[in-house]
Amino acid sequence: MLSVSLKAARPAAGIAMPPAFVYFDLGNVIATFDRERAFRNMAAVCGSDPVAVQAAVMGGLQRDLEAGLIDWPAFHDAFSRQTASTSDPAALAAAAADMFELNAEILPVIAGLERAGVPIGILSNTCDIHWRHLLDRGWGVLLGGFREIVLSHEVPAAKPDPAIFAHAEQRAGVPAEAIFFCDDLPEHIAAARAAGWDAELFTDAAALMEQLRRRGLNLGL
Repeated sequence: MLSVSLKAARPAAGIAMPPAFVYFDLGNVIATFDRERAFRNMAAVCGSDPVAVQAAVMGGLQRDLEAGLIDWPAFHDAFSRQTASTSDPAALAAAAADMFELNAEILPVIAGLERAGVPIGILSNTCDIHWRHLLDRGWGVLLGGFREIVLSHEVPAAKPDPAIFAHAEQRAGVPAEAIFFCDDLPEHIAAARAAGWDAELFTDAAALMEQLRRRGLNLGL
């Protein structure tokens, strides 16, 4: 775990430049999620209990899945062994992914950046089953204006690994200091700043709008 100080490397008030590219985290920024719901769903499908499901998933399987070290069949095999359970892989995947809700308060911020002509992207630790589930929800925000979508399982590397920030920076096509990034986890903000990015911890849309306003982006909201 990184030692995090959100005060370190924070841009001084009044001197931060307008970003040339803005990356959004996905989980708990664009979409909220409830892991407990996923554990209950998975337990119902495999005949185990939520505590055993959580131990297996959070014991390293989810991390490896998001980092692209294993695929879903490998996850399912290891999960089944660890929980001494049997299940249909597709049914378990659907249960695991059914935990997301759209964070509607972020939509005006995204729309405001699009109107302002600022390129935007997603930089997320996620796995294929979660991403496909979100696309299947038909949320227009995910099908619309994001110029770059950087997903950990595809890179493959997961935040806070410097490799995923280097990859996302190359995709953005602008210098590190011209990238603004928001994420709900302090260790990811620390890693972004270590990469030279301008980054702020996401708490809510109102705070994000103020952070962007201080950087010269008035979104008209």
